[in-house]
Amino acid sequence: MTSFEHDFPFDPAYGRTLDDLLHIPAPAAPDDFAAFWQARYEEARQVATEPQIGPLEDERDGVRIHGVTFTSVGGVRLGGWVALPAEGDAEYGFVIGHGYGGRAEAGPDVPLPLPKAAAILPCVRGMGTRGLRPGIPDQSAGHVLHGIESRDTYVIGDCVADLWCAASALQQLVPGLVADAVPGRVPGPVEVPRLGYLGESFGGGLGALALPWDDRFGAAQLTVPTFGNHPLRLTLPCAGSGEAVRGYFADHPEVTDVLSYFDAATAAAHIELPTLVAAALFDPSVPPPGQFAVHNALAGPRELQVLSAGHFEYDGQADETAELHANRRRFFTEHLGR
Repeated sequence: MTSFEHDFPFDPAYGRTLDDLLHIPAPAAPDDFAAFWQARYEEARQVATEPQIGPLEDERDGVRIHGVTFTSVGGVRLGGWVALPAEGDAEYGFVIGHGYGGRAEAGPDVPLPLPKAAAILPCVRGMGTRGLRPGIPDQSAGHVLHGIESRDTYVIGDCVADLWCAASALQQLVPGLVADAVPGRVPGPVEVPRLGYLGESFGGGLGALALPWDDRFGAAQLTVPTFGNHPLRLTLPCAGSGEAVRGYFADHPEVTDVLSYFDAATAAAHIELPTLVAAALFDPSVPPPGQFAVHNALAGPRELQVLSAGHFEYDGQADETAELHANRRRFFTEHLGR
């Protein structure tokens, strides 16, 4: 068990050892869980995203970074950034999700995990600076409750769709990222995905919900993913968005019916593509039991990097981050590189 000095009124390690964490399961899925998400995915794929690239904003680490806007479900126009190779054509593409609070720049997500890669870094609806929408709170405690009364109105479902539409926008901007058709072991060609996904915290949880239904992705990396094992999360105090959900649950216990459709661990049981998870032993914002539940449930090839802490500064953090970046490059080279 990892322990740090802190002033939180609860234990951000939640009394779990690594062995405890590795045995936390995913909740059972509602009977129509897959059908619900397949329908949401098909709706998103019908959207004409009409991406538009803005002026050059930065050039570094082998890419040129531009602003970008695109259309998502419900006709919502969102913004973000797109990174394109400074020289040559892109051979790979990444959709990069952000943490709660959005993003103000493309900054720490560049350089990309692979050379000759492009990426889209969307701001999902409600999140700054380029996803702000009237009526949707831009703070995590309000955002995570927006529309939570119904599975059909919950903002988290629309944020997942924003990631799918961002992938469509990137493929439209960089046509070479459409999957290759190559001979397979069975008669006929097999499509080889050209996209990877990166997501941390909020973006990790959204990614887990998005990935099972979208075969355009060939590999993913989720760091301290949220939304894992809601029934357990509701029992664990935290300093993140989960505390707002816990407060809502206290007055509205029926919300568990909605949350069961938005459980990242439940969704992970449907993820068959190779996935690297970085999960923390100590995390005041995203309880580690939920993070590990996502990893433990993965149905396909999986790798785990254990972090000492998440959402918390600590000695040795820079070294662990450098190790994670090296693992990320190696992982995507093995599973997405050609």
